[in-house]
Amino acid sequence: MAVIRPFRALRPTPDKAEIVASPPYDVVNTEQARAIAKDNAHSFLHVVRSEIDLPEGTDPYSDAVYTKAIENLNRLIQEGVLITDDEPALYVYSQRMGGHFQTGIVACCCVDDYDSDVIKKHEKTRREKEDDRTHHILATSAQTGPVFLMYRDVEEIDVLIEDARRTAPLYSFAADDDVEHTVHRITDESCIKSLIEQFAKIEHLYVADGHHRSAAASRARAEKRKANPHHTGQEEYNYFMAVLFPASTLKILPYNRVVKDVRGLPREELFHKIREHFILTETTQPKPGMKGHFGMYYTGKWYRLTIKPWTHHLEDIVMNLDTNVLQEFLLGPILGISAPRMDKRIQFVGGSYGADELKRRVDNGEAEIAFLLHPVTVDNLMKIADIGKTMPPKSTWFEPKLKSGLLIHQI
Repeated sequence: MAVIRPFRALRPTPDKAEIVASPPYDVVNTEQARAIAKDNAHSFLHVVRSEIDLPEGTDPYSDAVYTKAIENLNRLIQEGVLITDDEPALYVYSQRMGGHFQTGIVACCCVDDYDSDVIKKHEKTRREKEDDRTHHILATSAQTGPVFLMYRDVEEIDVLIEDARRTAPLYSFAADDDVEHTVHRITDESCIKSLIEQFAKIEHLYVADGHHRSAAASRARAEKRKANPHHTGQEEYNYFMAVLFPASTLKILPYNRVVKDVRGLPREELFHKIREHFILTETTQPKPGMKGHFGMYYTGKWYRLTIKPWTHHLEDIVMNLDTNVLQEFLLGPILGISAPRMDKRIQFVGGSYGADELKRRVDNGEAEIAFLLHPVTVDNLMKIADIGKTMPPKSTWFEPKLKSGLLIHQI
């Protein structure tokens, strides 16, 4: 059963929350992070992407980067920008993006639950990214960004969350992208006890976003335990910070693809190969309206691709995912993208950027061809995790993203 517990958050003072809060480390590159934080010494990007404060060209995985991260974190503490709560608490984190609203509990989850698969995963991780976040946790002695978890809805938890949201918020602000972020602090012992008891009845939690952060928490715990001859299992390093959302409230967007080139294939030959498995038609409405449909942008035009029914692997939920269909019948055999996780010719674009961003990248020469996908459902994600399988790389894009720097778990 799922274990959660309160923690003493390191967090911004209320007047600094909006300027401290930053995008997650993995949704901006170094150049973007440097631009965002340029005139903001309090941006948490100085901690999660600390290479921005080192000379251009610095290896983002070098020891100097992790040293700079702890220097910057300590600076924010010494300047009084970040403070530590006096007593352990749970927190409610709400986000509103247009007409979409989601709210979850911020708590510490147990590394043992991650290791024993009480917390289910749906993606494989990359070793170098695990190494990076593990080094970051060990250098800063903190988990600086929450793992995004979900669970099948529980009415009793919904009621407790709504009760907590009636209290005065700790933070409430609209970010530059117009997403509203609100945090409430729960210190009432009976409410905390009830939430712990309700989550203890839940069989599984699911990683929605943050596979590398959760894997790194496990690896960091192993290092800490090895170095501690008096290890009891109750130390803070045995737990990692997460935001836990009821699954029905979450919004998954597609993870689209752009490919640098078509390997020199003439247009006629490319289309002939595509038509072996797809119905191809020109369109002015490229956004896929259903599973099995794809938008393709090539040579200044949008096309709709519809998978031919007899090519579907209907008996296998993973093989039948649109990300896998596109990979198996087009990206791999036609465009030569056999290892999408590693191939430099392919880039993945979060669904919030939409068709215009794909068109822009092709039109300006960054890529030669681009593909719009239909999103995976939350239900399919959980079903795949339940049977112990994983999705192809970059199958899901959750939106809105959780801010880093609002709540920090020190280990």
